[in-house]
Amino acid sequence: ARLLFQIIADSYERRSIIFTSNLEFGRWGDVFGDGDMAAAVIDRIVHHGRIIRFHGESYRNTHSLMK
Repeated sequence: ARLLFQIIADSYERRSIIFTSNLEFGRWGDVFGDGDMAAAVIDRIVHHGRIIRFHGESYRNTHSLMK
């Protein structure tokens, strides 16, 4: 979590980063294990970011070999 935060903080307003996630921002505190760190990451992401939501079936789940 700290390494990811450092990458995002170092990249903030300097370079582009693409994130993909199937978790809403409200659950990122669980992933990071620290709600304050998750809030800081989300703040940097949404400041200049664009959020694109995809709806529908997951391509990977639909075409999974583990059925």
